[in-house]
Amino acid sequence: MTEFVFTPPTQPSLAIAGDTQRFPVRRVICVGRNYEAHAREMGKDPTREAPFFFFKPADAVVDASPELETTIPYPPLTQNFHHEIELVVAIGKGGANIPESQSLEHVWGYGVGIDLTRRDLQFVARDAGRPWDWGKGFDQAAPIAALHPVRAQGHLDSGRIWLAVNGRVKQDQDVKDLIWSVPEIIAIASQAMKLMPGDIIMTGTPAGVGPMVRGDVVTGGVAGLGEIKIKIV
Repeated sequence: MTEFVFTPPTQPSLAIAGDTQRFPVRRVICVGRNYEAHAREMGKDPTREAPFFFFKPADAVVDASPELETTIPYPPLTQNFHHEIELVVAIGKGGANIPESQSLEHVWGYGVGIDLTRRDLQFVARDAGRPWDWGKGFDQAAPIAALHPVRAQGHLDSGRIWLAVNGRVKQDQDVKDLIWSVPEIIAIASQAMKLMPGDIIMTGTPAGVGPMVRGDVVTGGVAGLGEIKIKIV
């Protein structure tokens, strides 16, 4: 039996809609600038850019279904804290160099999440050619609502994705507008690393990202996958 010098942390996990079981999270893989309008609002030309990825730690995930009334502390070191609503893909079958035609066989389910971002720290890192970790990978930076299994939901390639702050809609598009589709994302990511059960992929955000302050109530959703809700405190 393995002995540790201190008690290991609890396995990060996410709720599953209609089930008492939970989905264990291995890592969180994020796709950058994957909607054309958002890429342009970030000052980039998406027609010239291959997909790129960054990570959040697994323990950044937070259950954020509306009934939980999840609160997120305004994080330190930032004066420009942003929301980014995203379609979430949960991987249930591992593999490397996955053909695009077989990518969806590796999807366990889908959900809706918010890529919380310390935008000022991200831009400092970006402009200096440094990693984005300090802007993207802080505590509670990945609130995600309950996942919906493919066996119940089926696969999703279109549907409204939206986010509102205090009831005012800020982001509103369709997931069919992803520059790189879910099958393409899985195939491309699996060329660089072996995807494993428990991997979470946040697929990118539409245009309309913007700041949040303490007291803001942030809601959002993806058609067919329910809604997410957090309050910034």
